[in-house]
Amino acid sequence: MLKYPMLTKKQTTKIDNLRKEYFNHAKGKEQLLKLISETEVFEQVYNSNAIENSTLSIEETEKILLQIDLDRYVSEREIHEAKNLARITEYIDNNAKDKALSSEMILFLHKILISNIDNDIAGRFREGDEYVRVGNHIAPATSQIGQGLEQTFMTYKADASKNIVERIARFHLDFETLHPFIDGNGRIGRSLNNYLLIREEYVPINIRFLDRQEYYKAFQEFNMFEKTDIMEQIIYRALVNSYYKRLAYLKGLNMVTLNAYAKTHKLSHPNLINKAKRHTIPAFMEKGVWMIGDE
Repeated sequence: MLKYPMLTKKQTTKIDNLRKEYFNHAKGKEQLLKLISETEVFEQVYNSNAIENSTLSIEETEKILLQIDLDRYVSEREIHEAKNLARITEYIDNNAKDKALSSEMILFLHKILISNIDNDIAGRFREGDEYVRVGNHIAPATSQIGQGLEQTFMTYKADASKNIVERIARFHLDFETLHPFIDGNGRIGRSLNNYLLIREEYVPINIRFLDRQEYYKAFQEFNMFEKTDIMEQIIYRALVNSYYKRLAYLKGLNMVTLNAYAKTHKLSHPNLINKAKRHTIPAFMEKGVWMIGDE
């Protein structure tokens, strides 16, 4: 397995600085920020479902959520998966700041997610002899779920002095390793990341389908070595991306593709792509395309 770098002081400082800059520009612009969150629902739902092997494209996901007919047959399950996850995303955006995350809240969100898909398991943890396997990992027995979830919360709270990236990465890895549900663990887990981020006054993130293989490696690294480096880098990149996007809108910049920006400013597009991937320019990925705010 390739070795991934640990989260650096430079990276944690970058998150802190972006957060401060965001707060400075966000004052009095709540309506704009709400619109940004609303427009991100399609992409959030698409990516999280695609990681779980949904066949829907981002365009099809958007049509389903806008109640527009599709050009092909799609199963009822995939339609419900899209609509239900959208409901969760919107609920978290509107309520996370006011309601603490608890086991009861997790069960409530799971009931929304699995509603009309499998009502027998919606809103409950695994019971009795219900085991689940993720790759080569067999999740703990059902008798360990309650204590495991409590320990996950305790670890998150005990790490309050650590950077938010480290805390979210560890929480997500712990939760997914526990795998408390028969179905829906990944989608719920990624939603909980944003629940916690919003509660701690950070911006929500989007773990992308394009990063799926790296995302899987993060769990392998954690299960084999109890290391969190890969997941920390995934969370870090997603958080920087989210801040760059919001800051571009808050500053009133003109949103253009990085390719168009390169042509306008007579710059090398490949060079800009490399800089974007290293976060040395304020570019962000939206619907699989690199974008940047231009003056």
